[in-house]
Amino acid sequence: QVQLVESGGGLVQAGGSLRLSCLADGRSSDTMGWFRQAPGKEREFVAIINWQGGSTYYADAVKGRFTISRDKAKNTMYLQMNSLKPEDTAVYYCAARTRYSGSKYHTGEYGYWGQGTQVTVSS
Repeated sequence: QVQLVESGGGLVQAGGSLRLSCLADGRSSDTMGWFRQAPGKEREFVAIINWQGGSTYYADAVKGRFTISRDKAKNTMYLQMNSLKPEDTAVYYCAARTRYSGSKYHTGEYGYWGQGTQVTVSS
């Protein structure tokens, strides 16, 4: 069982930065990720990290602006978001992968989710 607790969301102007944190309380998964869901849209992949090796993967929309990282000693994952745009406005969720039957970018592969944290970028 894994409990995920996000923090760090908020309101920021376009061009600004935020850092999200996700504390994993319990056994962590080999693959952890950040997803987001904007109003009226499906939840989508943002960034993924391999917990042991540190390999990272990013959605095209955030590549070069967002950085995913983890601190294994603290069991915490981070998402540093720079050069934020209004289209980045969404509820951001951290997730732990529990299934390995399909694409690591698909929400169905993730069985543990945090409660979500709102990120709002004003223009």
